[in-house]
Amino acid sequence: MIIVSGTLRVDPEAREAYLAGCRFVLEQARVAPGCLDFALSADLLDPGRINVYERWESDAALEAFRGAGPDSEQSAQIRGAEVSRYRISSVEPA
Repeated sequence: MIIVSGTLRVDPEAREAYLAGCRFVLEQARVAPGCLDFALSADLLDPGRINVYERWESDAALEAFRGAGPDSEQSAQIRGAEVSRYRISSVEPA
């Protein structure tokens, strides 16, 4: 399993519009083969932060969906990003 997790930084006044512009991507990801979960959310404490969380069955599934990444309009709005890919070998109930 692959987890992609981290944060994006956008201008605080642009965050809601950025997230609204991501709706189609979320809809497509959640029905993509191998996608177990896909979420982008506004941080409750930091108005310029967006939390990223994705769970995929495999690298191949992630790469097949990801393609070229965000479009140029979305990329232009991102002021910073700290997102990492984690390879998970086992999962247990919490």
